Amino acid sequence: MRGTFIVIEGPDASGTTRQSSFLAERIQREQAEKELLVTAEPTSGSIGQTIRTLLHGEEMPQADAMQLLFCADRAQHLALEILPALEAGKIVISDRYELSTIIYGAALGLDEQWLRNLNNQFLKPDITIIALPPFEVCMERMHNRNTRDQYEKQEFQKKVYDGYAALNEPNSFFVDTSQTKEASAEEIWAHIEPILK
Repeated sequence: MRGTFIVIEGPDASGTTRQSSFLAERIQREQAEKELLVTAEPTSGSIGQTIRTLLHGEEMPQADAMQLLFCADRAQHLALEILPALEAGKIVISDRYELSTIIYGAALGLDEQWLRNLNNQFLKPDITIIALPPFEVCMERMHNRNTRDQYEKQEFQKKVYDGYAALNEPNSFFVDTSQTKEASAEEIWAHIEPILK
């Protein structure tokens, strides 16, 4: 039986990584018989590492070139990790996926339809959780970080935030992750549990 593909999305500092971990722990507790793959984009593969280096470097490539790199990383991610795991019946949790390319690319001024067309080839998740605390919370969390990347500028981040807030995607649910970590995790679980039954 094919596994379940779960994606957690959201602007920078919205808590996607933390909530991915909490969700994985909950699944391991509640459904210990199911195998799990917890993964993220950009990946730790060669293309993903190139992206990370560029994000923390002095100069960024053209916006379209950067989003094409994200798509190349995603194609490899699917082929090498996500699809084999799903075919083996595992639950896959990915911290970011194709919506990141669409939202961040559009915030950089790229044509949204072009970005969507690029990503239409990729497998769609069974469910997407969009972590969306108030914008001020994201900014406060970001300012408390030790390292910053090229995308962590307030004006750009507001465009990203507004892009996520305006989404109306099938099988997607918003969760305000400014609550306690535990309360946010509980709300996410309420959306996830029914699709795992």
